[in-house]
Amino acid sequence: MDGNGRWAQQRGLPRTMGHRKGVEAVRGAVRAAGEAGIAYLTLFAFSSENWTRPETEVNDLMGLLKAFIRRDLAELHAENVRIRVIGSRENLRSDILPLLLEAEETTRQNSGLTLVIAFNYGARDEIARAAKKLAAMVAEGRLSTDEIDAVALDRQLDTRGIPDPDLVIRTSGEERLSNFLLWQAAYAELLFVPEFWPDFTREIFFAALETYARRDRRFGGVKSAAVSG
Repeated sequence: MDGNGRWAQQRGLPRTMGHRKGVEAVRGAVRAAGEAGIAYLTLFAFSSENWTRPETEVNDLMGLLKAFIRRDLAELHAENVRIRVIGSRENLRSDILPLLLEAEETTRQNSGLTLVIAFNYGARDEIARAAKKLAAMVAEGRLSTDEIDAVALDRQLDTRGIPDPDLVIRTSGEERLSNFLLWQAAYAELLFVPEFWPDFTREIFFAALETYARRDRRFGGVKSAAVSG
């Protein structure tokens, strides 16, 4: 969800106003995903690198997260949305972690759209933490090195139990993954759109899905040519 700050700067507004407008786009994206019958929607809400931003901006982002959970959790729960949070939970602020846990626990039994919130998330950190877990299992004698493979590592990731993404959309015209789901997106289709996140509408979302539907996904293989009889 890229471009909140630049959206605001183009309008002569403080960056915080861009983040506030971005929250409205989040609500629209969640509704659109539900309409489209999407099973999993992952939003990159806050990266592990975002802590280096100015303190005032970080505090505003934390305030928006808290407001979103407090105001929208009941509605999401009523809509049968399940919330999962991925990212490191170590050393999170005491006013943030309980809210994330509450959102997960409240919606745990829901069976509709799974809304995955990537918070304090970085793909390299996620993979490093997974490798550390495997190393600890080997040291404790619960796992042999011969048992370590892609499946074993995948099971230790934050996204265990969540299918790999089919489509990754990045807004604002930037064309890079920026440490987002590097392992899981190995065969995802990538789509970069020029609009800043606050301008990401239902129509843009559906157009992205239509573009995805036209892609030829081979997962490293070759599709056989159709045989006519």
